[in-house]
Amino acid sequence: MTAPAPAPVSSLAAPAPRLAGVQQMLLWAVAVLALTSSALLWQKLAHTQEQLARQSAASGAKADEAQAQARQVQGMAQTAKARLAVAEGSLDELLSWQRQTDELLQTAVRARDDSLVTDLAAMLEAAQIQARLSGDVTPLQTALHLVQERIRQAANPRLAAAARAARQDLERAQSADVPDITSLLTQLDALWGQVDAIPAANDAADASDAQEPPEAAPAPWWQRAWREAWSGAGRLVRVSRIDRPDASMMTPQQAFFVRQHVKLRLQGARLALLSGRRDAAQADLARAEQMLGELFAPQAQATRDALARLRQAQAALQGAPMPSASATLAALADAASASSEAISAANAADADANGSAEANATPDAQGQPHTRPAAHEDARTGEF
Repeated sequence: MTAPAPAPVSSLAAPAPRLAGVQQMLLWAVAVLALTSSALLWQKLAHTQEQLARQSAASGAKADEAQAQARQVQGMAQTAKARLAVAEGSLDELLSWQRQTDELLQTAVRARDDSLVTDLAAMLEAAQIQARLSGDVTPLQTALHLVQERIRQAANPRLAAAARAARQDLERAQSADVPDITSLLTQLDALWGQVDAIPAANDAADASDAQEPPEAAPAPWWQRAWREAWSGAGRLVRVSRIDRPDASMMTPQQAFFVRQHVKLRLQGARLALLSGRRDAAQADLARAEQMLGELFAPQAQATRDALARLRQAQAALQGAPMPSASATLAALADAASASSEAISAANAADADANGSAEANATPDAQGQPHTRPAAHEDARTGEF
């Protein structure tokens, strides 16, 4: 076997330095690129760090601004809380003043209503007494008109029943047939003064005078003499029919006491008329009429006049009774009692409200009851 021939040395060694130069250039190029990329990366990293620093500074500034705003908002919240506490306290005080004002107003209205009811009742009672004493219903009618007017001006619904009762009483007073008490009292006074002039049943002189015939024409002298003689004899002896032996046997002293008793009956009838007791007045007048008819001379003109006056007075008292304002007074009394009950109920309601407010008071951290006025006081002192 033959060995191959060796290559020439000059042809193999020639390209080796060129290849090494290319490799070195490639290495330098890679190194330059690496340095360039590193520089670019470092520059970009520096720019990024700068941006991050700026952003961090901006974020810090914003955080500081946010903290400042938070502190400002917190201060505003505390101020608002203090103002709210003050407003709540002021509202509580306003409500308290309003309640006190309402209570004072209600008290004043109740006092006015009570005073009005009392005045109206007193006025009606005085008018009734005046009408009873005078026998004239005009004072009662005027008082009822005034009651209606004052109730209308008051505009109180509790007095509506009193207004209706006053209207009904006024209608009854206007349609009542009331006797003239003043004229009756005048007649009784005149009759009281004439009792002493009425002859008793056993008064012979008055009886003979009452039975004496009227004067006739002038008679001859002998007839006049005979008449005087006969009259003188008649004065000595009298013959008459005795229907009431007790009346004819009265002594002058007994007749005096009988006249006084008749006067007492007339005076009792007068007082009964003044007090409005017509039944008592009629009883006294009937008793006086009975005594005049039984114990006094019935044929005397004074007796007949007195009996006629007594019968006339009794007939006048047979009319309608004196009207009164009893229905209006009863309605006013009911209104006064209703007002008293309303005041008692209002006081009980206030007491219940105060008790419930004390029971609903919430304890604070120290266990003491805490209410709105207390919060208002804390807000004023700066404690929240």
